[in-house]
Amino acid sequence: MKDDLIQPDRGQQAIAIHLVSKDGFPEFAKTLSGPQRAALAGQKFTAAGFQVGIVPDGDAWFAVGGVRNPAELSSWCLAKLAEELPAGLYRLAQDDAGKALHGWQTAQYRFTRYREDKDSEGPRILLSKEAKAIGPALAEAEAVALVRTLVNTPAEDMGPAELEVEAERLAKAHGAKLSVTKGETLEREYPMVHAVGRAAARSHAPRMLHLTWGDEKAPVLGIVGKGVCFDSGGLDIKPAAGMLLMKKDMGGAAHALALAALIMGAGLKVRLHCLVPAVENAVAGNAFRPGDVLRSRKGLTVEIGNTDAEGRLILADALARVSEEQPELVIDFATLTGAARVAVGPDLPALFTRRDETADALLVAGKAHDDPCWRLPLYEGYGEWLKSDIADANNAHTNGFAGASVAALFLDKFVAEGVDWAHFDTFAWRPTPKPGRPKGGDALGLRAAWHMIQARFA
Repeated sequence: MKDDLIQPDRGQQAIAIHLVSKDGFPEFAKTLSGPQRAALAGQKFTAAGFQVGIVPDGDAWFAVGGVRNPAELSSWCLAKLAEELPAGLYRLAQDDAGKALHGWQTAQYRFTRYREDKDSEGPRILLSKEAKAIGPALAEAEAVALVRTLVNTPAEDMGPAELEVEAERLAKAHGAKLSVTKGETLEREYPMVHAVGRAAARSHAPRMLHLTWGDEKAPVLGIVGKGVCFDSGGLDIKPAAGMLLMKKDMGGAAHALALAALIMGAGLKVRLHCLVPAVENAVAGNAFRPGDVLRSRKGLTVEIGNTDAEGRLILADALARVSEEQPELVIDFATLTGAARVAVGPDLPALFTRRDETADALLVAGKAHDDPCWRLPLYEGYGEWLKSDIADANNAHTNGFAGASVAALFLDKFVAEGVDWAHFDTFAWRPTPKPGRPKGGDALGLRAAWHMIQARFA
């Protein structure tokens, strides 16, 4: 975000916004003059959700927004207003914007790296009397914008090296330490990360990014994100249509870095370990092959049933590494399976956890902050589908059933026993726009995880 779109209300001259429900609109209309009611009628304003009306008021004007319930605002209640109103300063006629501060900001996100936004008139700034809410709201919207921008950027400009630059920027901003493992050291310490990424061009060489921050005596919190910057499918190559969105296959890494930024920015009392295995799954003479057997950091051997099931391989090494820190909680994010999208669609990240109470906390946080997720089973009975005749496990099963659960079961093998672990199989993409949520890269599961972590480590 280029501007602080939420600013303290110090009595500045600003345009008023009235929020009205459909049921409350007749009573509200009684407070208006005849010409004002006519103006709204001419705009066909009925106070339906996301409707925006402009009302003349002498030489000035005010805005009216349709919402379901002015007393219980969602994150997106102000989003359409922020998208459609002219640039300027605004304040709500009611005192409390609450969660709606978020949508006011995210509605004004634009991805302009490659094309100027000629339609933008400038920022719409909302004045708020909730002084303590402004900083957290700005940080949360900035984190969402970071996910969107990283995911929207094509792989040519967002490869493993560029993810490293982003991680270094965050480390410098928050006084964290970033270690980067590449080359022969990567092959030795993170063999599956190296195998998946070794076919890429030198400029997109694989690496493990490991950011650490916080008091070493504090509870360890592990955050892991899948950083496949482009996924061709490897030698099990995807069809052309299947590659069109594969710049977003590092969406898990984008979520992990954004969540790390929120954690560090808030100064949570944790010892943070954020790991991003960053690779490009390319096709070349040295690409890993179907039938190969890879040795993992944990020591387990993995037969490759499908080179297009590469995300779980790099996550496995990262999860094994973070488990060595004896974490109190590990959360990973990954654009892992098409099966999750078939099961729950693009809007809902599929959530897998070992512990019911962790799932409940994430589901409650997601619902409370308009970032819903849906729990799917870690059903141990499906683990037999990952058996290999020659190795400890196969990375892909062949029957086509329960793909998201089976992928999660594969990851579970690499998280240390007893560790509280949650896995988000997120889409990181919005195929159709909604108020406050433009088409393109998006954060799905980020806010659920953030608010759960805040509550747990406050």
